[in-house]
Amino acid sequence: MSKASFEEKVLQQKPIDASALQLKEHVVSVNRVTKVVKGGKNLSFSALVVVGDGQGIVGYGLGKAREVPMAIRKGIELAKKNLLKVNVTPPSIPHTVLGKYAASQVLLKPAPEGTGVIAGGPVRPVMEAAGIQNVFTKAIGNTNPHNVVKATLDALLQLKDRAAVAALRGKEPQEL
Repeated sequence: MSKASFEEKVLQQKPIDASALQLKEHVVSVNRVTKVVKGGKNLSFSALVVVGDGQGIVGYGLGKAREVPMAIRKGIELAKKNLLKVNVTPPSIPHTVLGKYAASQVLLKPAPEGTGVIAGGPVRPVMEAAGIQNVFTKAIGNTNPHNVVKATLDALLQLKDRAAVAALRGKEPQEL
């Protein structure tokens, strides 16, 4: 998916109240940013954070501040405002899906019970925050953490549950 279609999907979702949920936070990456000005260099930090309840609700945020703890705190606050509901059939995902954002692609494949989360880098915190326990993943293309997190969320938003697929086919969920 392109950037515009991912952001359209995010905007289509109804806002989720974070105060009623028990959210777990995962820091994906912390970057040191330097701005060169006339008097020298201004140093600041940016933190990419993922939050989730472990039952299909997940969100991400980017916080920026002069100190790392403040950047993480800002990222958590922003992530709680950007929560998304994804279709997860514990303990894995219902079907294979490919998420895209910019030059990053993330492939998610269901895995049998006991496999665990086979994921690297920025994909693992998103899977853990969403509550997915058994999945194979592969990051393809650009591995920039920001784009990989958004591609992973795009893939999770594409997941369909059995009832929705059965309704599209005009069948009962037991017939599938």
